[in-house]
Amino acid sequence: MVEIKNLSKKYGNKNALCDINFSLDDGEVLGFLGPNGAGKSTTMNIITGYISSTTGTVTVDGDEILENPIAVKRKIGYLPEQPPLYADMTVKAYLSFMYDLKKVKLNKKQHIEEICKLVKIDNVYDRIIKHLSKGYKQRVGIAQALLGKPRLLILDEPTVGLDPNQIVEIRNLIKTLGEKHTIILSSHVLSEVQSVCNRIIVINNGKIVADDTTSNLSSDFSTENRLILSVEGDKDKILSELKSILGVKNVTVNKLGSDSAAEYTVIYDKNNDIRSTVFSKMAEINCPIISMNSNNITLEDVFRKLTSKN
Repeated sequence: MVEIKNLSKKYGNKNALCDINFSLDDGEVLGFLGPNGAGKSTTMNIITGYISSTTGTVTVDGDEILENPIAVKRKIGYLPEQPPLYADMTVKAYLSFMYDLKKVKLNKKQHIEEICKLVKIDNVYDRIIKHLSKGYKQRVGIAQALLGKPRLLILDEPTVGLDPNQIVEIRNLIKTLGEKHTIILSSHVLSEVQSVCNRIIVINNGKIVADDTTSNLSSDFSTENRLILSVEGDKDKILSELKSILGVKNVTVNKLGSDSAAEYTVIYDKNNDIRSTVFSKMAEINCPIISMNSNNITLEDVFRKLTSKN
């Protein structure tokens, strides 16, 4: 669907992108991560045809951006960090204007109505955009990106500035869109990327430093796993049994509860899954497990390791 080959961009003597390569399959939802100034926006601007590369190619569904820019742009829906809205227009007038600007060939009334229902802005269709909340403005921005049924959606910080409820709503919308579109999602909200994307690329100093699934990235950077337990019973017996389990490296007591339960942290080898063994051991000594949670390396940990300055 999308193929990036040997992409580089120079601004004077500064290398914004250094020979990056990646591809996306049809229907893939890609999280595009990196610190400020890493090259994310430059990459997305090149893919959309807003700026040109110094070297390299961008191919979308068989068309190369420099050879067939109009054909490529018709296949892309783009939501920049600041949605390109005309605040004094109504939602209806704005989407109609963008429809004409993009030269969409679909039935205008039906197409716009379908999009409005999908992104849930049909109830503000006749309102002036400047009077809408930030969340609704973001939805209008997504609606304009969907005009013409583009195969590729590029969303740059789609939830920035939204409240927690609005973030969940936009996140769920992106999941829905991912069922019918290939998506590149750039965000600094790592929990959002982790919940929405099935693959992640991390870029730093103009170079790709990671390209994999979240689980694989976490596994690659983790040398051990961590289990947090809340268990009722004799503390010394529990510690002894937990330490006897194959693969366990260390067990510590975090805190004692107001009742007979205490919280334990179990560090164990990442190649072992000890949860069923822990359950059996605690059952044998009649010490019920109140809760059990994995607390392994997070996407935030991975991101910091990949982008920290050495």
